[in-house]
Amino acid sequence: MKELKSKAFWRAVLGELVGMTLFIFLSITAAVGNPNNSNPDQEVKVALAFGLSIATLAQSLGHISGAHLNPAVTLGLLACCRISLLKAVMYILAQMIGAALASGIVYGVTEGKVLGLNTINDGISPGQGVGIELLATFQLVLCVIAITDKRRRDVSGSAPLAIGLSVCLGHLTAISFTGCGINPARSFGPAVILLDFTNHWVYWVGPMCGGVAAALIYDFLLFPKLDDFPERVRVLVSGPPTDYDVNGTDDPPAVEMSSK
Repeated sequence: MKELKSKAFWRAVLGELVGMTLFIFLSITAAVGNPNNSNPDQEVKVALAFGLSIATLAQSLGHISGAHLNPAVTLGLLACCRISLLKAVMYILAQMIGAALASGIVYGVTEGKVLGLNTINDGISPGQGVGIELLATFQLVLCVIAITDKRRRDVSGSAPLAIGLSVCLGHLTAISFTGCGINPARSFGPAVILLDFTNHWVYWVGPMCGGVAAALIYDFLLFPKLDDFPERVRVLVSGPPTDYDVNGTDDPPAVEMSSK
């Protein structure tokens, strides 16, 4: 109830909705703007468009919502207890609505000709697609969690830029195999507009499992925290005692993209 009555909570949810709408519109429009999708230079263009969109929006909205802009990132942060269960659910709903809204806009702009629907390429099985999506998302969520960890004192660069480059890397790796989802909401938007859910489960199972795996491995094996179990449960139920900023500072009011 404390979160539901908070204006900051609803501003954060709105930030995710606005951010995801802009992210999907900018990224998919760049992807479908050139019909030569099979050319290597087009893959680089798409990867840069997705990466730069995330970096720009993370810088713009990080102090409001944390700019998760990805259900896999939200689930990963939930797994390592940096966000409450209620906020995670609301974020994912906002992300899916934003993705569907942006996909509808792109559909109207292109007159229904192209929409950037994620499909598994020839020669790739659904199981292989899950593996590719899992590993590509793993590196993204690992980057998000590590770069925004407030326990670190060696990070002097830009967290949004690092996350954007990670998104770009994921696309350069996976786009030739699965079209590169690494973001279930990004895959959901075009699928719901076109009512085409062929192998759609691949773009949920792979990224979600990759996000959770990255969170658990970082938080419990690579760089474990000593927080006790009751404290973790309290964060899941009512959120962290203070908010967090995507840039890792303590000054502005903020969000859940870095640790306590």
